[in-house]
Amino acid sequence: MTQTATTPRQGLLGSVDRFFKITERGSNYPRELRGGLVTFFAMSYIIVLNPFIIGGVPDGTGAFLGGGSEPNFPLVAAATALVAGVLSILMGVVARFPLALAAGLGLNAFVAFSVAVLPGMTWADAMGLVVLEGLIILVLVLTGFREAVFRAVPVELKLAISVGIGLFIALIGVFNAGLVRIPASLATPLELGQDGSLAGWPVVVFLLGLLLIAVLMVRRVKGAILIGVVAATVLAVVVEAVADLGTRSAENPGGWSLVQPSLPGSAGDVVSQPEFSLLGQFSLLGSVEKIGIVAVVLLVFTLMIADFFDTMGTMVAIGAEADLLDENGNPPNTRQILVVDSLGAVAGGMGSVSSNTSYIESAAGVGDGARTGLASVVTGALFLLATLFAPLVNMVPYEAATPALVIVGFLMLMQVTGIDWKNYEIAIPAFLTIILMPFSFSIAVGIGAGFVSFVALKIAVGKARQVHPLMYLSAVLFVLYFAIEPIEDGLRSMGVLG
Repeated sequence: MTQTATTPRQGLLGSVDRFFKITERGSNYPRELRGGLVTFFAMSYIIVLNPFIIGGVPDGTGAFLGGGSEPNFPLVAAATALVAGVLSILMGVVARFPLALAAGLGLNAFVAFSVAVLPGMTWADAMGLVVLEGLIILVLVLTGFREAVFRAVPVELKLAISVGIGLFIALIGVFNAGLVRIPASLATPLELGQDGSLAGWPVVVFLLGLLLIAVLMVRRVKGAILIGVVAATVLAVVVEAVADLGTRSAENPGGWSLVQPSLPGSAGDVVSQPEFSLLGQFSLLGSVEKIGIVAVVLLVFTLMIADFFDTMGTMVAIGAEADLLDENGNPPNTRQILVVDSLGAVAGGMGSVSSNTSYIESAAGVGDGARTGLASVVTGALFLLATLFAPLVNMVPYEAATPALVIVGFLMLMQVTGIDWKNYEIAIPAFLTIILMPFSFSIAVGIGAGFVSFVALKIAVGKARQVHPLMYLSAVLFVLYFAIEPIEDGLRSMGVLG
């Protein structure tokens, strides 16, 4: 009986081994399971951060994601974990590569602060643009055209986009935490804390959380960001229990931002049946009548640029870490990886959680031994399990979550060294891209300024032929985007528009 019961199990393990090429790639089951767990631990902070970024911002009609008049963080957290889980499993099974996916930081900020807030826009309209962008990228992958678009944008501008998004995310982090605020006197755009000084326990919690994450990263502790968020949340709960600070307001500037941390009152506040009502809440073309076709084209293009290039670098970096690249520097099943990643944008929009993309944090699992898609399946399964714990996000204040945004901003800023600052033809457009994202509080404005100035400088110095035709098209579209209101006013004065 023992032999009979064992043989099928060995056969199943052997089939799984062959399917994922576990032994062939020099790995084993314990390494794949451990690697998948480590990857989840390294990137699970997104379950908390994504709700804070897209769930705490009202759209152009004043409604929050989900249709309510108040933020519903557990709703967004459950959908975030669900979509990440499904896509990570899909990556593991289809591409058989140790790469996990979740809502992309930077992409979600763009959707929240540059798309959904436009006058008249709804969250459904904004998510429809994400779906549309994902479908376009999927077509580009299937037709082999993705590489052409990749070549169109100079590498320094791609790096500048990442750096600018990093600064933008960091600004959101320090502002939401109350480290910098709009002064009551309006003498300056921002000032340090309250009246130019750091005051209040919430700011202390933020600073200690930031310091803890930094120390853990310096010491190479895996999961440093998640550990920091959890530790800061625990500290916030203790502080609130002792000091009863309440939420921040004009009358109570020393309170917590948005969420008042407190221990769960019941088991239902910790574990509950997840609600997935956000799924399918998107309008594919609803934005056209709200903002016009030119603005839609530009926003989709901007989303595509922001979403497009990271994956190619990420999959190569993960493949190099796992020693899986071929002689041309390509990972195995490249087409399948890109297809699943493109579906990530589609699924993220359909799930109302913003575009999902491949995570560089997957390198943590690879560093712990993962070499196959089985690790991604494990990571995805853990994300699905996490949907049951979505109510816990209600106890995390901004001050505990936003240190992660600052650290992610730092990581993205590191790419600035790849820009040739002595070559003014590219350095000036890169500079404008980087600074105008946080200064204008718009990722689209930064990208547009970089593209337009790059094309203009190349024409001015007689190097127009060095510019890809797609860059010319993009620059023209961005010029129209920047001048859309004067153009519309002119057309109205001529009687063309009503």
